[in-house]
Amino acid sequence: MAQRRKGGIAIDPRSAQNMSTRRGGPRKKAAPSPAKVVGIIGAITAITVCLVVQLPGLDASGTRMFGIFLAAILLWVTEAVPLAGTAVLVIFLEVLLISDHALLPVADGAPPYTRFFGALANPVIILFLGGFMVADGAAKYKVDRALSAVLLKPFTGKPRLTVMGVMLITALMSMFMSNTATTATMFAVMMPVITALPKGRARTGIALSIPVAANVGGMGTPVGTPPNAIALGALESAGIEVTFLQWMLAAVPLMLVVLVGSWLFISWRYIPADAEFDIDTSARFQTGRNAIIFYVAAGATILAWMTEALHGISANIVGFLPVVVLLITKVMSGDDLRALDWPVLWLVGGGIALGAGVNSTGLDKWMLGSIQWASIPGALLILVLALVGWATSNVISHSASANLLVPMGMGLAASVSTSATEIAIVLALGCSLGMCLPISTPPNAIAYSTGTTPTREMVVVGVIVGLVGIILLAFVAPLTWGALGVV
Repeated sequence: MAQRRKGGIAIDPRSAQNMSTRRGGPRKKAAPSPAKVVGIIGAITAITVCLVVQLPGLDASGTRMFGIFLAAILLWVTEAVPLAGTAVLVIFLEVLLISDHALLPVADGAPPYTRFFGALANPVIILFLGGFMVADGAAKYKVDRALSAVLLKPFTGKPRLTVMGVMLITALMSMFMSNTATTATMFAVMMPVITALPKGRARTGIALSIPVAANVGGMGTPVGTPPNAIALGALESAGIEVTFLQWMLAAVPLMLVVLVGSWLFISWRYIPADAEFDIDTSARFQTGRNAIIFYVAAGATILAWMTEALHGISANIVGFLPVVVLLITKVMSGDDLRALDWPVLWLVGGGIALGAGVNSTGLDKWMLGSIQWASIPGALLILVLALVGWATSNVISHSASANLLVPMGMGLAASVSTSATEIAIVLALGCSLGMCLPISTPPNAIAYSTGTTPTREMVVVGVIVGLVGIILLAFVAPLTWGALGVV
């Protein structure tokens, strides 16, 4: 895919994931940071100790799994190795140390090694694969640019109304496309507007509105952001099915309220009522054969996802539809397939495998057993879980946070009155609300790289939007989930 340029900055949406770990400009090769060295040494130490020492209350497999879990935490937090590298390491260590093909003795009934390798082909991975294919096709045929230009036309004229339009369109696109790609697209459209404004609050406000809307919009569907897929994968491994539409019923109302609140705050703090924006809305939809096939395939996929309850075909199966149709019609090529964001898919697979290992060895019960969770009121427990997800995902990637927290949180369901479904959804959505720093999420990194969003302002908006979202997530959203049939 060709890179998109915005104000002199080239952005490749598929490589923008890596921008979450840098603070503007290309990263120069350098010696590993002290944190990364500590992460590697700590991970090796954790695994080694748990191979020779058996923890009280755990058998040998559980102790080894505890070492793998600690190593994953250290490597994901410090990013000593790529996130996807940690994910596949988790799978490999589980096969070698706790499966029925382990190199060391394991108890009878050890999980088959195919359970861990199978995480890389989990049906949720196929769902996300379809989402990536639709997103990359939209960029290839410039559907994203044309759609954003068309949808922005009714919002031009008044500055605060324009910001509302930008946020609504960004959120809508992020529901079905990667929020990273959506952010890059919207900056490509809006960067001429932003750079034409004098330095100050208006410029900062428009720039901040895009990553905020992308992060919030990604909450809306299972394919919007990796934490959603991680939660669905963990639920499916536990035998719990949440349909595409059920997820939307749980997340979209919250998403819309948070989005409106974010717009009101950004407009009040940054956008003068008399500012003038001039937006280019001249982009047009392509009308060639391949583009039309893509429109039909993408539209049919999204429609089938949203009507799963009517036709009964799993959203995971529907997710394979665009992959098949776009490849056999040569609308997308092998090069397009190779260019998909495979590291994210493998990261999700690693999280699914980590959850399977924690559950199959009894490690979740062991780690949670020391706290009297049943004595904590349900609403307070949900608040704590949401806050933990939000705080963690502000300093490490949303995907890594969900990978670590969702399996652990679901283990609480056996000892509290809150269902595993509610816990998984709360943790996934809580992780998506973490957006305080440039390193918190790729959309933030893209915004920061433009030089228009000071870190201090990103922190202010991230804290306000995040905490308001967490309060709504903990105390308001769950009240509707039972009535809507989500939990």
